[in-house]
Amino acid sequence: MEKTLISKEDYLQHFGPQDYAKTYYSLSPDSGSENTILTFSLKNLHKAFILDGIKGDTLIDIGSGPTIYQFLSACESFREIIATDFTDQNREEMQRWLRKEPGAFDWSTIAKFVCELEGDREKWVEKEEKVRRTIKQVLKCDVTQASPLAPLVVPPADCVLSLLCLESASKDLPTYSSAVKNAGSLVKSGGHLILVTCLESTFYMAGQNRFFCLYLEQENVDNAVKAAGFDIVWAKLERVVYSVDVSNNRGMYALVAQKQQ
Repeated sequence: MEKTLISKEDYLQHFGPQDYAKTYYSLSPDSGSENTILTFSLKNLHKAFILDGIKGDTLIDIGSGPTIYQFLSACESFREIIATDFTDQNREEMQRWLRKEPGAFDWSTIAKFVCELEGDREKWVEKEEKVRRTIKQVLKCDVTQASPLAPLVVPPADCVLSLLCLESASKDLPTYSSAVKNAGSLVKSGGHLILVTCLESTFYMAGQNRFFCLYLEQENVDNAVKAAGFDIVWAKLERVVYSVDVSNNRGMYALVAQKQQ
């Protein structure tokens, strides 16, 4: 049986940013299942930030990985985005894209898709530049800690976003509930928490490496969010799944919640 990687050290040693990005974010014609899940995330972020008008000064993204797709709608609604990740190599991969370095992952196809949702596919270059301007910091983060950005202290944010992170950073349900609470602690009173979560999965692949994913049902996510002091504004569950060789999930769940005042 192939070893499933789970520890922080495993991520530092074995997580390949480009392998991960190519698997899940190519939006190529032969990536049907992965495309369906990616567009699920993009459409729900478009709804939250563009259609529903969630906005403010600062958005913090917890567990950004090497990706920027989650900022393509958010950059229209926030003056400042703080990206965060635990691993050095993911933060460096994002910086390579921000600096427009050769070999950085190409997000243009996904930028075009989001611009099409917003009504003008041809504005994708302008969109990418807006993302670059809006990301003000790329910080180290450990969501298993009560202060995920420690030793830095940042003012409470208008919105905290986290996609496909907390379930892979948590070894069990109590750890997951703590992770949601820790992420939620960064949100100001009345601000929003937005999650996109992989449901009923036990692993995901990044290149040839198999990483642990905590098995979660919708109820587990809802309970953790409510226990962290948030009211659920809306949620969307879809029974879309990854290719069987990539993950064994049985659905995707997007949720918008507001912190109680």
